[in-house]
Amino acid sequence: MTQAKPDQELVITRIFNAPRELVYRAFTDPDQLVQWFGPVGFSVPRETVDLDVRVGGHQRFTMVSDEDPNMASPVAARFTEVIENELIVGTEDWEGVPGQQESSGMYLRIEFHDEGGKTRLVLRQGPYTAEMVQMATAGWESSFTKLDPLLAS
Repeated sequence: MTQAKPDQELVITRIFNAPRELVYRAFTDPDQLVQWFGPVGFSVPRETVDLDVRVGGHQRFTMVSDEDPNMASPVAARFTEVIENELIVGTEDWEGVPGQQESSGMYLRIEFHDEGGKTRLVLRQGPYTAEMVQMATAGWESSFTKLDPLLAS
């Protein structure tokens, strides 16, 4: 059986009804991150989160299935570029995603653009196989449904 080549980039553009400073903080404040990150049915226990958002800093946490706490996916990222309220760039390693081999050196780029009091977020991540692009997109979109009410509060 031949492994599919990971050569696909995930790109999501989404408008949030909140200023970019609030959206940026939701990605960089551990207490906020745990309230929304992970698709519906998954959570991030606060004790697993370690964030140091600066060039050379890191992000570490574990996403856990609400139904089966033994199903966990640790994520570790290294930040290569950070501009407060504007940009987060880094590389990620993760494991435990069903149907996917462990990742090494996947990139992540999150841009926060001011849209007149709202925020246009542009997220790029990869490389993925074509199948994983669909699954990762669904995961991010599901996470964003949890982020919307947090930003509204």
